[in-house]
Amino acid sequence: MASNSPAPEAPFAPGVFSENGAARSTGEWNPSAETVPVRGRHRQRVIKQRGGFARSSTVLGVGVIAAVGAGGIATAQNKPAISISLPDALTDNLPDPGAFMSDGDQGEETSGGENASYAAMGLAGAEAGEESSDAGEALRSRILQQVEQQQAAAEAEARAAAERAAAAKAAADAKKAEAEARKKAEAAKKKAEAEARKKAEAERIAKLAKSFSLPTSNYRITSTYGQSGAMWSSGQHTGLDFAAPAGTPIKAVGSGTIKSAGWSGAYGYRIVLELNDGTEVWYAHLSSMNASPGQKVAPGQTIGRVGATGNVTGDHLHLEIHTPGGSALNPMSWLRDKGLTP
Repeated sequence: MASNSPAPEAPFAPGVFSENGAARSTGEWNPSAETVPVRGRHRQRVIKQRGGFARSSTVLGVGVIAAVGAGGIATAQNKPAISISLPDALTDNLPDPGAFMSDGDQGEETSGGENASYAAMGLAGAEAGEESSDAGEALRSRILQQVEQQQAAAEAEARAAAERAAAAKAAADAKKAEAEARKKAEAAKKKAEAEARKKAEAERIAKLAKSFSLPTSNYRITSTYGQSGAMWSSGQHTGLDFAAPAGTPIKAVGSGTIKSAGWSGAYGYRIVLELNDGTEVWYAHLSSMNASPGQKVAPGQTIGRVGATGNVTGDHLHLEIHTPGGSALNPMSWLRDKGLTP
């Protein structure tokens, strides 16, 4: 540490100090780097060292010296001298005492020194402005970067939302298309099944047609099953009448065995054919018979002739169908079930 000598006593200056030695108040003065001139070799040191501890030490040293000088002058007449100790770092950076003198030679130096000091301070301010400008530009760049990042994130989210919406729409369209395809497939399946059933029925009928035959030809239907009338003893017709010329051949409707053949009262001459499944076919009002009981016959084989025997009003074939148990069936429906159309 370096020790400075006591502050010199200053003579009383009228108008500056009061009679008792106290300085008159002319306004508060806070010494700083802007208000305290920097002169001499210290000016050059400031110019060379614009930042860091050297600049701060210089400003602090100038302020301390100014404060000490002012205080020492104000109290020099009635107070003992005060010894001030400063750190070596500050002592090395203190300006020359002559920098604060006001003689002519130093005045000329002061004028140039102040200008140089102010120029140095302006240069430092310019550098500070540049640093401030760089910091502002960095902040602006960071803000723009954040805005760009946020905008990119928003655009990415919008794209993701659009992709999700497109995927949902595609899934809905696919589901709808699948439902329509399934509906069409079901309709096609039902149609195919219906066509298959129809085809199978046609094949069955064709096959049955080969196994069965109409009982006669060159005819017309004059009375149907269940028809009401007084000419029938039961009040209803029990068979199907085929009106045809006398002598028209009568055929076996299917394969079977002749169960009976002969006179049968109101039926006249009648033949009973028992088919292989036990169904009985009655042929009545025949004019003649060409088969005998126990005879095996085939579909379409002639077994008699149309006539008008028994209780009749004209030549015709009266055809009845009975189940193996004896119940009467509608001959029209039975023939159609065998693929025949009377």
